[in-house]
Amino acid sequence: MISLFHTLISDPLYNGLVFLMSVLPFFDEGVIIVIFTIIIKLILLPLSVKASKAQIKMKSTEKDLAVIKEKYKDNKEEQSRKIMGFYKENGINPFSSILILIIQLPILIGLYRIFLKSGLPAINENLLYSFITAPNPASISMTFLSFVNISEKSLILALLAGITTYFQVSLSSGAQKPPTPNSSSGIQENLAKAMSVQMKYFFPIMMVFIAYTISSAIAIYLITSNLFAIGQEIYIKKKYHKSAMVI
Repeated sequence: MISLFHTLISDPLYNGLVFLMSVLPFFDEGVIIVIFTIIIKLILLPLSVKASKAQIKMKSTEKDLAVIKEKYKDNKEEQSRKIMGFYKENGINPFSSILILIIQLPILIGLYRIFLKSGLPAINENLLYSFITAPNPASISMTFLSFVNISEKSLILALLAGITTYFQVSLSSGAQKPPTPNSSSGIQENLAKAMSVQMKYFFPIMMVFIAYTISSAIAIYLITSNLFAIGQEIYIKKKYHKSAMVI
């Protein structure tokens, strides 16, 4: 399992970062991380767009869902089946916004190994692919715009990581109210709402802890990732609603 993680996550991330360091030697390591993060977000963009559209579609089908909930309010089991059947027919995954957040965790673990275990600015050439050239360690600047040493902790950057995470989760999940015991929602939908609400408050706190515990490098990754996701979410929502109006 550990070997598989290195093969699929850790080693590709390390080689990608070293590659950018070698082809962009005039940037400090903090800026390299920003560029590196944007590349990762672009790779994950199809999945992110799908999750965003699913959330918008869920919002637009609330009236149809209300009809189903009212019709089967006395039979929770049947209500749940009908709601999930409705989601399936309309190509909606109620857990999509949560999955896109969870998928960041193995990436964070991979980055943790890079910044705390790989020995940067020294390069472990044993981990490099044959076509990747190691940059001169002397040319590597472990700073971010001369503001902070990215190998050290920064409370300001950690807090910014948490704040941007909160806005990113809030924007992607929309206004979700926690389910109540008397709610007429189906079990699966209630679970999705509960997870969404918990993520909105728990995830930012967890990101602050992770960003501050590991290093400023992780905080820079999180801030860049969140700002990218916020911009993407705003763009998709505007574009989606414009398309809906035209139709």
